[in-house]
Amino acid sequence: MLRGPPVTPTAVFPGNYNHFDVRSLYPIRSVLSALLVAAVCITAAAQNPALAPVAVNSAAAAIPRNGRLLLVMPFENRSSQTNLDWIGESVPEVLNQRLTSAGFLPINRTDRLYALDHLGLPLDFRPSRASMLRMAQTLDADYVIYGSYTLDGTTLRATAQILDVAALQLGRPIEQQAELAHLIDILNSLAWRTARQLDPSYSVAEQTFVAANANVRLDAFENFIRGLVEAQHAERIKHLKESVRLNPNFYAAWLALGRAYFAHQDFEQAYTTLGKLPRNDSHALEAQFYRGLALFYTGNYAKAEDAFAFVATMLPLPEVVNNEGVAASRHGRDGGPLFEQAIAVDPKDADYHFNLAVSMRRHNNLSGAQREIEIAQKLRPSDSEVEAVAALFKTDAARVVLAKAYPGAPESDPPSEPLERIKRGYNEASFHQAAFELEQVEAMRLATLPAADRAKALSRQGALFVSRGFFLEAERQFSEAVQADPLSALAHAGLAQVREHSGDPEAARKEAQTSISLQPNVAAYLVLGRLDLAANHIQEATADVSNALRLEPANANARGLGQAVEARGHKLP
Repeated sequence: MLRGPPVTPTAVFPGNYNHFDVRSLYPIRSVLSALLVAAVCITAAAQNPALAPVAVNSAAAAIPRNGRLLLVMPFENRSSQTNLDWIGESVPEVLNQRLTSAGFLPINRTDRLYALDHLGLPLDFRPSRASMLRMAQTLDADYVIYGSYTLDGTTLRATAQILDVAALQLGRPIEQQAELAHLIDILNSLAWRTARQLDPSYSVAEQTFVAANANVRLDAFENFIRGLVEAQHAERIKHLKESVRLNPNFYAAWLALGRAYFAHQDFEQAYTTLGKLPRNDSHALEAQFYRGLALFYTGNYAKAEDAFAFVATMLPLPEVVNNEGVAASRHGRDGGPLFEQAIAVDPKDADYHFNLAVSMRRHNNLSGAQREIEIAQKLRPSDSEVEAVAALFKTDAARVVLAKAYPGAPESDPPSEPLERIKRGYNEASFHQAAFELEQVEAMRLATLPAADRAKALSRQGALFVSRGFFLEAERQFSEAVQADPLSALAHAGLAQVREHSGDPEAARKEAQTSISLQPNVAAYLVLGRLDLAANHIQEATADVSNALRLEPANANARGLGQAVEARGHKLP
């Protein structure tokens, strides 16, 4: 596990100093598994005592037997062209994103750079197998994925290998090759084959991986990677601005550009840039966290509170809830309940107790404020600001005693008002860890349900992913639903939508027809309608839309498709 804080920018930001609390980013999995099993069993026993033994077995089976924590290293450039070094750096960016969607927990670039620094190695060091193993052990990784690439004319060949850290065993080489112009497809296919070697039961189709970022231009992608690794701020900004100019919907590049502005304390540019990401994008949580900080530092406290609140609704981590409370306090709202919520999750963080103490004092709860500041003192006895505020609270108590003893005496000037502390560090690993744990809890809860109910719940989750454009995650849910109940019409309709999106019309049509044969439904009819319209089969498309509207006359998507059909000269019945 990590033995120190990740690498962070050294710039000093305005506002109260935020003391970094060194803690492990990756908890011990055996403890986590035991806690998750216990949670599911308690829930199952409360709902139906007879299901408790079944819940134990199902929950235990749901916990991955093999580790899921991955360290993906930049690939080695074995071509003679140093201007292609950026390709090696691009490998972890693509594989990390795809493998996260596949249910693994990759270690991000920041923590990988921390490990190099911790081992006394330069950040551009290309480690040997032995030093990679040391890095993996430093980061508590289960597997290391590394490799190389060569260029023969215009053909790029990439080779990956998986090192099992515990067993000290290498998996069979994974090779992928194509024209250099199709680099992103190569990396997506490499990610899919890696996921399959790590988990042979993984059922998401390769084409879904390839389609995940099919709209990203290669030149925009190259500028994005160069912007990530560039050491000079001006050069970093130049590459990232060029990336979003070439590809305005490349939201990972918008995030990187916003982060670069933020690190350089250009907060207005940061919150404007980070606001370019839609809230249903996979990078939205990180973007909104840093957007909230940038808004906070420019005095836009209400908007900052809204940004933090959005993140907290998705993943209510204590640092996010704390920041929501701090922003609320800055524009006259009571942040106390939010500080209490943060303390409930992490009672050993002195900053949360400090903030609650300040909030309580502001609302004249002097006894509560005294209690919380004493807890903060015990947790962090060397914190000079905590000591100063504790002394201030004693002055408050003395003032109250004097006021009671001499009710007519003039009051002295009130002491200065302390301010709550904001948390500046976004820990991407902890966000992914929390999401991973929540997914495991939900998987174990679903394992206790009858097969048909489990398939319905998984299909609902898949439909939510589809609505947000996360088709890789959606396919995983729909595939598990079909495994639970092969007769689930909703699951087959969901797979039809995924296949349609990934550009496999034949498979999409097959799944849609299977779904309708099990139970006629709007989603499957609309897939068939779009496919028939694209193939210029207008009569068939008309029938598809008519069937959908017969089931749901007010369905907006069916009505929209109907208008498209009528625009081709066919009237709906």
